[in-house]
Amino acid sequence: MNLLSGLGPFFALDSHPPGAEPAQPWRPLAEVLDDGPVLRQRVAGVQEVLAAGGGRVELRVAASVAHLGMVARLCSPALALAAGHGRVPDFAGAWWQPTVGGAVPLSLRENAIGRPPAVVAAFDERILQGPVARLDRAVAGFSLAENVRRGNVASALNGAATVLRSQRPEWTAAITELLGGLERLPALAGTATRTGGRFRRRSCCLIYRAAPDHAGPKCGDCVLTG
Repeated sequence: MNLLSGLGPFFALDSHPPGAEPAQPWRPLAEVLDDGPVLRQRVAGVQEVLAAGGGRVELRVAASVAHLGMVARLCSPALALAAGHGRVPDFAGAWWQPTVGGAVPLSLRENAIGRPPAVVAAFDERILQGPVARLDRAVAGFSLAENVRRGNVASALNGAATVLRSQRPEWTAAITELLGGLERLPALAGTATRTGGRFRRRSCCLIYRAAPDHAGPKCGDCVLTG
């Protein structure tokens, strides 16, 4: 998609005609947004990859990592389109490819990116209350605490914003304004702090627990860092 060219794999979107069923390995995105065999297989795959480092990886840790990766994949192109172009995508009828490691391929309907009059409200409706909320309900079944799940969303948005400020510095003011609006929404309120422009979430994604003896490094935005 030309609007997102050059931003990297977490921002890339393919497209397909409305009503089309792309050929394998494309699969309906909806299947991984609900608690079922596809999501459980994905979490198990992430758990296996993490365990290759030599640690015993708890299922909730793998669920958090899988959740954070998928949320980042949904939020990154949405944030770029909203901040850079005033547009918000609709992931209804989207397709994905279930790869493990890196950004999963995503494809949207050709008419799925609109230009709403109120971008923050549309982002909340189409993204945060749409696929992100649907995935949140599913991942809760892995005993992953709500504050961790909400923090993952805040962290995903901040990570996308950091990349966009670097790659598209002319969008910086729009990104800051958009994030300010999003972080006041009920879905994100209280999930993080910003001190001197530095973002820090109020929870931990648990990735440090994937290392042997749960002694892995903390992320830069983690509540557990000094």
